[in-house]
Amino acid sequence: MTLAAEIARLKLDWIVPDWPAPANVRALVTTRNGGVSTGPCATMNLARNAIDNPEHVAQNKALLRAVIGVDPVWMSQVHGTDVVTIDTPPSMPIGDAAVATKPGRVVAVRIADCLPVLFCDRAGTTVAAAHAGWRGLSAGILEATIARMPVAPGELLAWMGPAIGPQKFEVGDDVRDAFLARDSAAASAFKPHPEHEHKWLADIFALASMRLAAAGVTAQSGGGLCTVSNPDRFFSHRRDKSPGRMAALVWLESSMPQSCRR
Repeated sequence: MTLAAEIARLKLDWIVPDWPAPANVRALVTTRNGGVSTGPCATMNLARNAIDNPEHVAQNKALLRAVIGVDPVWMSQVHGTDVVTIDTPPSMPIGDAAVATKPGRVVAVRIADCLPVLFCDRAGTTVAAAHAGWRGLSAGILEATIARMPVAPGELLAWMGPAIGPQKFEVGDDVRDAFLARDSAAASAFKPHPEHEHKWLADIFALASMRLAAAGVTAQSGGGLCTVSNPDRFFSHRRDKSPGRMAALVWLESSMPQSCRR
């Protein structure tokens, strides 16, 4: 049974990326559906917080583990540019991106409006995941991730997951200035807000795509799914301040259960 078939069997609306990854690369994005959490974190919350019951979070993680066959390596994310390698991971690495070259090491980033970018190489020897909110993206988290991967940028594939969409991502001059300070071409990803002076609507997918291409990664897929516009499917901090988080994951296949195979 394929990973997609297993998700369908469980009646989950989780996302299996459609990208030209090698056969031994697996990837998945959870949604807010399928778990046991209640209230603002209903139902598939994967982050511990002051609102959700820790036992519910543990049950949600157990469901994820049952689907992919192994526990992911979770990071403490800080909206920065630190990249960790999880081949021999610490108990709770601090960073906003992670790289793995060993099969069975599941790289994971938690998301709720910030853009997840998954990476692999064409030969299927390395994978990575980056948590790219505007702060990390403008500061260079994608470039740092690419630099940490042990292959040439031209050999990499990148897939962009769900994030706040260009019709919902209202930002101020400070955000636009942060991107333009690095690349004046980024101006094309900002449109003047139709109602508020000194406000802009930012396209985080376009901004990430520019950064990837400039770093040498031209094989790009995904993008376009808006977390804010789909309350039934995605958590969104911008929309409702929910502390609930989804996860974007990527890994190299090892001797995992049949449910993870194509």
